[in-house]
Amino acid sequence: MDFDIDEETQKTKIRILLDTDKVNIIEQLKNENKLSIELTKYKLKRSKNANNYLWKLLSDYAQAKGVDTIQEYKERVKRLGIFRRTLVEAKDVATYKKTWEHWGLAWFCEVYDTEYINNREFKVLHLYYGSSSYNTQQMSRLINDLVEDCKQVGIETKSPNDIQSLLNEWDRKE
Repeated sequence: MDFDIDEETQKTKIRILLDTDKVNIIEQLKNENKLSIELTKYKLKRSKNANNYLWKLLSDYAQAKGVDTIQEYKERVKRLGIFRRTLVEAKDVATYKKTWEHWGLAWFCEVYDTEYINNREFKVLHLYYGSSSYNTQQMSRLINDLVEDCKQVGIETKSPNDIQSLLNEWDRKE
């Protein structure tokens, strides 16, 4: 990628080297107004391997114990204690919960308590984050706890070195 200043407009001009020699395809898309280019700072994506491993172990463990995988996940996340506490007017709880859980299957919300302020009912919510948002230390705690439980019921797990390798990739960013 190369850039300079357009002498006429004084705006930045960018030249991009494309990974194709089929200029006719790009011209066709451009002429049909179907070409959109967005430039963003490059970031190396986080490894999903640690999260995939977590879910594989959860599935195996839940099957061995005869429990629901999602319920088992939620119990473990609650024990880990990573959540946001917020106060929401009682009439808005369903909407707030739906909005929070929209982030994904592993993001969940529970009513923890009730408070009254100026004769209005509020619910104290605990908003639990999905494990894909965890940092390396949080993910390590979640996986290591599960690994210990899996070993107790005879489920084979990766070696400590292999697990550490997955976790080392977890927060790798550029």
